Amino acid sequence: MDPELFSLIHSALANSFDLIVLGAGSGGLAAAKRAAAHGARVVIIEGDRVGGTCVIRGCVPKKLLVYGSQYFDALATASGFGIKLGNVEMDIGVLLANVRKEVDRLNAIHVRNLAKSGVELVRGWGKFASSHKVSVLDTHTKDVVREINGDRILIAVGGRPTLLDIPGKELCWVSDDIFLQKTLPETVVIVGAGFIACEFASIMNSLGINVIQLVRGAHLLRGFDKDLSAELALEMLNRGIDLRFGQSPVDIKGSIGDLTLTTDLQETLKCGGVLLATGRHPFIEGLGLDNAGIKLNNNRITVNLGLATNIPNIYALGDVTNRINLTPVAIDEGRAFADANFAQRPRKVNYEIVPIAVFSQPEIATVGLSEEEAVERYGSNKIRVYRSQFKAMSQAFSNRSTKCLLKLVVELSTEKILGCHMFGEHASEIIQMAGIALVMGAKKKDFDLTMALHPTIAEEFVTMV
Repeated sequence: MDPELFSLIHSALANSFDLIVLGAGSGGLAAAKRAAAHGARVVIIEGDRVGGTCVIRGCVPKKLLVYGSQYFDALATASGFGIKLGNVEMDIGVLLANVRKEVDRLNAIHVRNLAKSGVELVRGWGKFASSHKVSVLDTHTKDVVREINGDRILIAVGGRPTLLDIPGKELCWVSDDIFLQKTLPETVVIVGAGFIACEFASIMNSLGINVIQLVRGAHLLRGFDKDLSAELALEMLNRGIDLRFGQSPVDIKGSIGDLTLTTDLQETLKCGGVLLATGRHPFIEGLGLDNAGIKLNNNRITVNLGLATNIPNIYALGDVTNRINLTPVAIDEGRAFADANFAQRPRKVNYEIVPIAVFSQPEIATVGLSEEEAVERYGSNKIRVYRSQFKAMSQAFSNRSTKCLLKLVVELSTEKILGCHMFGEHASEIIQMAGIALVMGAKKKDFDLTMALHPTIAEEFVTMV
């Protein structure tokens, strides 16, 4: 064979795949590995580290910070249990450095696992050249370094934090930046009312940092059960977090370490850092979606239940879509996509019953409908809400007034449990198990017939009357 012809054929084969995955986050990794296991030839394109938001700059490093802050916080109540402590100090720099080391370790594991799965990893930013072709751009120069063809293309590029458009925004941190710090200042202003804002407020407060949290509205955690969010707000205030409702920043001046923030009420706040936790948006800039003809709705990619876009061979999942933006959902979407398209085993992702947690201190965790959602869907006269509120035994010797709150939302006519909610320690671990019961269609009598495990917090779920 002519050497030039052989080279052309080899190049075409090397750059043709059954599946191109854009983004090596949780959803993209799950889809790529599952598709490869089904025999597909798969390439995954990533311009950052492998692991995505959750592993690199989200769930995992944040939860490690939560654990670190909890250890330090527990020392405050240890004396009640007879533990004598000397002068205990917190080296935040050591904690942050160890978190970064763990993230590096996990990134390396994901890279190795891709190789073991037979998935080719291509470094660079992907950009659509057409509906079947993706250009790979150098992460620094943005020059095209490779052209790849795919029968199917999956968009799984995730999201990015959204910056408020105010003077001085360049002086602020977003959540990604916290993990890169060598230490943290004495006072931090956090802007936002969502789970990221509340989690970092709790972490920093327990690490001994003065926290001021600006909330534009009148409540924390929009979309969560209001009883639980109200309990969290009360607990945050009791722990010394300066919660300021009905306030937003309008201007920030100075330099990091010495900042002055002005609010819309003309208050000035001195601090060492400002964290903007005001939402996230799909990371679709530079993807060249127009080149493939992909349509957007409210800056998100609309997909059907099979995760298909308006272009038949192009799919999307995770934070770029109009679905639930959570890591376990993206993982399940990735596996469902691969099973349907490369193993002829179609199935639907269950978006109805999805456990959600806020890793505040204490935690909030919920699965199913909130009381407000149940009232809206069924009517207030067709549901019943069971509540139990008490002080956890672990706080018996502390001077804190922290109380657990557990709720069951039940449909009256069927006694089916519509929602299970908790504010208190280990809430996420408990609600994960409750989620199984809701998926199976458990009724109140099923909980009532379950023997309590005493003394525990979770037993309250099976003893409510």
